Amino acid sequence: MAQPVVQTIHRDPALFWWILLPITVVMILTGILRHYAMVLLQNTPKKQPLPQIRQQRSLVRGVNLRTNANVLSPSSFQGRKAYMVQAYQDGKFLAEPENRGKPRPNPMSDPAAMEGMMGMMKGNMAMMIPQTLIMGWINAFFSGFVIMKLPFPLTPQFKSMLQSGVGTRDLDVRWVSSLSWYFLTLFGLQPVYNFILGSNNSANQVTQQMGQMNPGAGMMGPEQDPDKLFLSEAENLEVLEHRWILDGVEERLIAKLTS
Repeated sequence: MAQPVVQTIHRDPALFWWILLPITVVMILTGILRHYAMVLLQNTPKKQPLPQIRQQRSLVRGVNLRTNANVLSPSSFQGRKAYMVQAYQDGKFLAEPENRGKPRPNPMSDPAAMEGMMGMMKGNMAMMIPQTLIMGWINAFFSGFVIMKLPFPLTPQFKSMLQSGVGTRDLDVRWVSSLSWYFLTLFGLQPVYNFILGSNNSANQVTQQMGQMNPGAGMMGPEQDPDKLFLSEAENLEVLEHRWILDGVEERLIAKLTS
């Protein structure tokens, strides 16, 4: 049986010292500088009034009820659902119930909303500018280099991710280009940042983007009408089809043991 041909590329050992190591060190230092820049740019959080906090947490409470409905018994879910839907429809959780039904004020005239948008803009600039400069630096000096080979096999679907900037169709997918190494370090250095800066750091771009996908994050901005959000959540709860995770568990367990 013929053995598969192993693709060999004779690389200069200096590529490790002059390309791979500098890119890695620069990415780590950039992440550390980004963390401290974000710390300096952050404004001191202002204390929110209790009704405002209650309004935000109440909406998250409805989302959590829908998300974890299958762990509740039918009677427990129906009781919570009836209370939340009625409270949402009556505006019980609104911080300013007297403004219900009125148009929302212009967020550009709200100092708190302007401060929040400025903070978001500062964070985006602190992330975008360094990455743009580093990517331009790599394209200018290290474009087209193949710097390492991964020790494990991969499917051809990884070729476009690992060989950016190298237009060779027959190159083994395990070879990694300098530009792809930049993207791998950009998305894979979170454990290093956690070790150096601690788990609560602002160095990782991916973590910040995932934080924005949290159900409670950014759900109720200053430009959104909380009453409409509550009514929408009440409708979502009303149309939810509840299925208890323990429904018929005895029959399933007996069938599993007897099979």
